[in-house]
Amino acid sequence: MNQYSGLKNTLIVLFLCFSALYALPNIFGSDLAVQVSSVSNRVVTESDLDKITTTLKDQGVNYKSATLSNHRILVRFDDNATQLSAKALLKETLGRNYMIALNLAPLVPVWLSDLGGKAMSLGLDLRGGVHFLLEVDMRAVMSMSIDKYYNELRTLLRTQRLYKSIKKEGGNIIVRFKTTGDKVNALKIVKSQLRDLVLLETNNQNALEVYLAISDSAQKTVKRNALKQNITTLRNRVNELGVAEPIIQQQGLERIVVQLPGVQDTARAKEILGAVATLEFRLVDEKNDVQTAIQSGRTPIGSKLYYFKDSRPLLLKNRVIATGENITGAASGVDQENAMPMVQITLDSAGGRAMLDTTKKYLHHRMAVVFIENKVETIRKDGKLSKKRTTTQDIINAATIRGTFSSRFQITGIDSAREARNLALLLRAGSLSAPIEIIEERTIGPSLGADNIAKGVLSVIVGFVLVLIFMAVRYRVFGLVANVALTLNLMIIVAALSLLQATLTLPGIAGIVLTVGMAVDANVLIFERIKEELGTNSNIQKAISSGYDKAFLTIADANITTLIAALVLFSFGTGAIKGFAVTLSIGIITSMFTAIIVSRAIINKIYGGKKLQELSI
Repeated sequence: MNQYSGLKNTLIVLFLCFSALYALPNIFGSDLAVQVSSVSNRVVTESDLDKITTTLKDQGVNYKSATLSNHRILVRFDDNATQLSAKALLKETLGRNYMIALNLAPLVPVWLSDLGGKAMSLGLDLRGGVHFLLEVDMRAVMSMSIDKYYNELRTLLRTQRLYKSIKKEGGNIIVRFKTTGDKVNALKIVKSQLRDLVLLETNNQNALEVYLAISDSAQKTVKRNALKQNITTLRNRVNELGVAEPIIQQQGLERIVVQLPGVQDTARAKEILGAVATLEFRLVDEKNDVQTAIQSGRTPIGSKLYYFKDSRPLLLKNRVIATGENITGAASGVDQENAMPMVQITLDSAGGRAMLDTTKKYLHHRMAVVFIENKVETIRKDGKLSKKRTTTQDIINAATIRGTFSSRFQITGIDSAREARNLALLLRAGSLSAPIEIIEERTIGPSLGADNIAKGVLSVIVGFVLVLIFMAVRYRVFGLVANVALTLNLMIIVAALSLLQATLTLPGIAGIVLTVGMAVDANVLIFERIKEELGTNSNIQKAISSGYDKAFLTIADANITTLIAALVLFSFGTGAIKGFAVTLSIGIITSMFTAIIVSRAIINKIYGGKKLQELSI
């Protein structure tokens, strides 16, 4: 009695050895490093590594090592100041074709790394960096969506001359007709070609007027797609910024969390993340006088009034030749003719064809580049918070078309090299589908992250030691067995987090501390049950067996209900709550294994199959 089979013992030992192997990478620590990788399709090679090491040596920057692996170069340093100076130097030397990012490089031995051993991924609160909570302006999303349907509906009805007038009012489209027949035919077109528009029931007595709105399901789809597109665009922008291991994820239905480990320049990050910028290429209206339009207050049909940044007015044609959506590449540089900042633009096939047709037809005419930026911010007015939305439309330049071109050309008239770099970055990364506002911002310094790690580890150690002392004093030999099981439980949790590459945060450490207490709770139930059985049963072996068997259901019920709660936290929680739920869930599963199976295996080895007179419990 109270003996496992040889196969079961072997499987337990093998699993514990496997866990020890993959928990091992976490004891080696990590180095401060600068990560260098390519932002284009080219591959980083040994020549790049030689160039980097030569540059650092020439400038007297001390580094521990520089290695090339997985198409990236990692340069390790002893301290944070050297790491930051090296990043600035390499960024200036290598140029925009390389992504230079701060990183932590694990000191895992090669043989262990080859077996897939990795250290746990540390969260922002443990590594340092910047946390942003962004809110997508869903009102702007719906406004753009209703504009789209309005234009489509007007085009469809205009071809058959079915409407008398059409206008937008709030989130609705109001269409008036001349006859009932026109109304019936128009509604058939809406039903067949614009199925996302629904007819609203109104108190309006005019039988020849209808109100149309976007259906609820279409609105949800539009908002969901806008959020996903913004996440994709933000991810592209973060990649352009050069941040190692960023976290960009959805929070709720309208918000996005962006965490940038190692970034301390919040102004630069905010400038790039929050910008909703695009370009439009339009022809200049050279037939009408701009001053006449300003004085009369009426712009000519087919044209619109725009301004340069220095407030000079210019009439531009309404027709847009190409927009930021057609841009596939953008690189900043210096114009060789006048030594001024410029951006080299590459268009997709559709944009290239439109540009080629325009430059052929309007050779020696002027074409303007309009920079459009949308912003949203929360302001307090009369004690109430409200959203302030602003749109700026500035002409960057208006140059004469001196030759035909299509997909590749350059734009000039940019004020500074920094502005050119920012514009090129935004155009490469794509335009946000809707304005976003930074509603929460936190900066965590590297020293604070290290302090968080030290305090977190200390809390685990203190809690762990106190539990060990209590169990050893209260349950003697059985308590020592529970302590061994608890130690193995912590090892398995670390191994699981390492294998899953789950991000460990401060709340995650709190989950581990809670698991330490919950893990021995199962052993306490078992040991107390064994004591009860000893009082009613003289057979010690049966008392041990009954104690484990009868406590099992109670332990399973308690842990399963806690696991359900943890899974709910993970499903509906965000950020820190998810980190807590992950470690708690893993801890519940591993604690049941160590408290029930591992501890019993050890007890079986100590007491199993022996004639016992008493138990040390």
